[in-house]
Amino acid sequence: MLLQGFTIGTGSASAFSLSSCTVSSLPGRLESCIVFQYAIKFAGIFFKEEPMKYPLLSDADMKAMDALKKHHGGADNIAGTIRKMKDFETRKKILAEKGFGKMIEEAEAYARDFPQVEDFEKENSISYNDSFGTGTSQVSGFQGAKVTHECIKRIAESAGSDEPCFAPQEMISVVALTDNYIYNGDLLATLTMAENIMKASKFCNTNLIGIPQPEKRFRELEALTGEKFVRYECENGVCALTLKNQGTPFGNFGGIEVANNNHLIYLDGVTRTALATGGDFYLNPSWSTIVAICYYGRDIPNLHIKISMLLATQNPMQFRMLLNIMNEYIREDGTSPIYEINIGNGSTADNFIQCAKELDASGIKGVSLAAHIYINPDLGIPDFNWTDHMFKVLQSGTDMTFKYESDGTAHELDTMATYFISEEERDAMGRNIGEVIFNKALRASKDGRAMMKKGIRAIFAESAQKH
Repeated sequence: MLLQGFTIGTGSASAFSLSSCTVSSLPGRLESCIVFQYAIKFAGIFFKEEPMKYPLLSDADMKAMDALKKHHGGADNIAGTIRKMKDFETRKKILAEKGFGKMIEEAEAYARDFPQVEDFEKENSISYNDSFGTGTSQVSGFQGAKVTHECIKRIAESAGSDEPCFAPQEMISVVALTDNYIYNGDLLATLTMAENIMKASKFCNTNLIGIPQPEKRFRELEALTGEKFVRYECENGVCALTLKNQGTPFGNFGGIEVANNNHLIYLDGVTRTALATGGDFYLNPSWSTIVAICYYGRDIPNLHIKISMLLATQNPMQFRMLLNIMNEYIREDGTSPIYEINIGNGSTADNFIQCAKELDASGIKGVSLAAHIYINPDLGIPDFNWTDHMFKVLQSGTDMTFKYESDGTAHELDTMATYFISEEERDAMGRNIGEVIFNKALRASKDGRAMMKKGIRAIFAESAQKH
C-alpha cells in the first residue's frame, strides 16, 4: 500500500516529506495508512496532510463568510442559541404565544400511546447478530406542523394493531424556508413535535436559495459581504435570486443551481432558521454550498448538514471528492459539519459498502451513510426498490440509514410535487399528507421488523423505545 503526499515532522525545520512509501516496508509490516498514522502519533511525531494544490476557497470567499457569521453573533452565539432553542419548555412557551399550544398538548398525549419496539422484540424472541450492521430509520415528507401532528395521531392509533408503526429515528422536511414558515411558529411546532415529543434524533430542513426574500435583506447582505446578488423583483418589496438553468424559485432542482456567490444566501438562510428555531440539520443543495458549510460550520459543533442524493454521489469516485472537501476543513475533534451522505439511487450495495470502508479509513468521525429504499414515482424509475441491496449492506456488517421518500405504493400525494405546493394548499391538505407520511413510516417499520427477525438492529425514535 502506498502513502502519497504526506508531510511528517517534529515541529522543527528538520521536517521532511514522505512522497511515496510502501507500508509493507515499515517495521511490523503495518497494514494501513491509519495504523501508520497512529504509530507516528504515539512516537511523538505529528502527521499532517498537505493542503490542496488549488485551494477550494479564496481569501475573499472566507472573508465574506466570516463577516456573515459575525453578523449573526459569531460561532459561539449561534451554537449557544441552537442549544437554548431546543429546550422543550422554551419551545412550548413560544408556541403557546403563537397559537400552537393545543396542538402540542395533543401531540404529547398521542405519543404516550406509541407502539414500542421492545414489545415486538419480546413477542418474537428477537436476538441480534453483532456481526451485522445497524439500520437507522429515516422518513421524508414531514411538511409542517399540521402534517406532522396528523402523522403522530396515526402512529398512536396503530398501537395494538397487526402492523404497529414506530416513529422514525430521523425525519426530513422539504418545506421552503420562507420567512412566514420560519417565524410564524409552524416550523418551531414541527421541530417540537419531532424532536421533543417523538424524540427523533435528527430533523432535516431544506433551504433552497430560490426562496423569495425581503429586498432589504439582499441589500444588507451585499453591504456586509461585499458581494452582489443577481435577483428579480417579485412583489411588495420581495425579491428572489435569478435562477438561469433549472426549475422555478421553489423547485427542487432550482435549489441545486448555486451560481456566483449565492452560497452566502444559503448560509444566511440556514443560520437565521437555526437561531429562530433551534433547527440544526439541513439538506445541502450543491457542491459549492458543501465547501462553504464545511468552512463556515467548522467552529459551530451543533450545525449539521445532509448531502442529498441529487448531488449524484453514485460511486466511490464522487464520494472521494466529498471526503477531500470535508478533510480540508475538518474540525479539531475530527468531525465535519457534514453529518450524513445520501448515496445515490443508481448505486449498488457493493459501492455503498466500499464508500463505508473508505469513510472509515479516512478517520473522519460522526458521518452516517444513507440510501433510499423507495422513492416518489415522479423522482425516478417506476417500482424502484432498494430492499435487497439494503439487506446486503447490513448483513455485510455495514451500518446504514434506510430512508423512505415513498412507501412504494404511489399514493396520490406521495410525490415530489407535493413537497412544493403553496402554504395554503399544504394547510388544506394537511391531514391527507399526514396519512402519506404515516404510510412511509409504516413501511419503514415493516422493513425494520424484517431486519430484527434476521438479527439486524433497527433504530427508531426514542419515543418508540422508551420502555
